[in-house]
Amino acid sequence: MKSVSLAEAQAHLSELIALVAAGEAVSITRDGQPVAQLVAAEKPRKRITAAELHAVTDGMTMQTESAGDFMRRMRDDVRY
Repeated sequence: MKSVSLAEAQAHLSELIALVAAGEAVSITRDGQPVAQLVAAEKPRKRITAAELHAVTDGMTMQTESAGDFMRRMRDDVRY
């Protein structure tokens, strides 16, 4: 997390907003003590309909082995 003084935050707010939009959190300090934190706002998630979900999954091939057999094979094939 990047930490900046209040004066620096005021002078470079648009640059700090760009950092936050890119996923980095910024802590703002006054006299060396943290007083605020800038974090990206949560974006609302797009709802997906059952038809859209079926459109994605219909093209997938079915798994030929059971999940248990698959996990055993993965476990036994790779030893470290």
